[in-house]
Amino acid sequence: MTKRFLPYGRQWITEEDIQAVCDVLRGDWLTTGPTVQAFEAALAAQTRAPHMVVVNSGTAALHTAYAAAGLKPGDEVVTTPLTFAATANAALYVGATLRFVDVEADTGLIDPDAVNEAVTANTRVVVAVDYTGQPADYDALRRTTDRIGAQLIADAAHSLGATDQGRPVGTLADATTFSFHPVKPITTGEGGAIACHDAQMAATMRDFRTHGLVRDPVRHTHTDGGAWHQEMQTLGYNYRLTDLQCALGLSQLTRLDALIARRGEIACKYHGGLADIDGIELPVVRNNVTSGWHLYVIRVSDDGAQRQRLFDKLRALGVGVQVHYEPVHHHPYYRSLGFDPDACPNAIDFASRAISLPIFPAMTNDDILWVVEQVRTAVHETR
Repeated sequence: MTKRFLPYGRQWITEEDIQAVCDVLRGDWLTTGPTVQAFEAALAAQTRAPHMVVVNSGTAALHTAYAAAGLKPGDEVVTTPLTFAATANAALYVGATLRFVDVEADTGLIDPDAVNEAVTANTRVVVAVDYTGQPADYDALRRTTDRIGAQLIADAAHSLGATDQGRPVGTLADATTFSFHPVKPITTGEGGAIACHDAQMAATMRDFRTHGLVRDPVRHTHTDGGAWHQEMQTLGYNYRLTDLQCALGLSQLTRLDALIARRGEIACKYHGGLADIDGIELPVVRNNVTSGWHLYVIRVSDDGAQRQRLFDKLRALGVGVQVHYEPVHHHPYYRSLGFDPDACPNAIDFASRAISLPIFPAMTNDDILWVVEQVRTAVHETR
């Protein structure tokens, strides 16, 4: 008999999703066609963002946003180390200088006070991360970026469909990046997008995702070329998302509200089932925020040794727990760059005690109850 195993995240593909992709396979366009534009329009409508540009990964979305923000060597990017490494890596891609600041001890979100204290005359961009799916405090961060004339970017890989005071993620920052990896709110297999308010920024991003090539004759520097003429005016990359992937994304997007609502239901059931367990701390959500609940992160109350015991026991019981994340400045590459491994003590403490429980919309109520039972057993047996 196969042992039961429940991963921390999993895609949910329906027959409608499969049919949408098959329809594109039977059509004329597999890439750079009308389904790409349709997906961008639908995402923009969902998030109320004035402009939307899709790319082929969440990492590409970050790189594209940073490049379109005009970052160059010597410019400073302020962000949190409690994130997937891509948030920081993409800043290095454009030659920017990174400054890590600490997180709030209870939420794991970037601390606006720490940002306000850390920014310098060279700070050009502040990047917040919507850790686990709840928006950072963009109003507080905006006060700092407005004061110093910097741009505010949201790494919203976790938070498509979330809101802050009724405002959807996608409208809270100057630019907002999304990921469509299989465990994210919706999936295109791999994929990403950037929402922004500025038309010129969006145009720059569209050039950047297509090798820097310009096909619009109005923008050409040489006006005597034939109908075939195109110009590479800047250095860009092949970050295009295909029509096949966009068809899957379009189909998934029609269910986004229901998918986010189900994640909220699972989180609520976890709250109720785990609240009375001594030795673990449950997630904290900011006031007036609707979280996307990409992750449900509990924390052990003691030290990393206890976390290791609990993690191993849960895995042995079939619960596919994970840790999000190893602080970026603890990775060997970042240590080799001279980042202080003792900086950002709140982030270090949070990460050292964190365990992500399974949460994905296809989970049944029986799955949820089973996870709660396993957590109870594991906490009792590892004390």
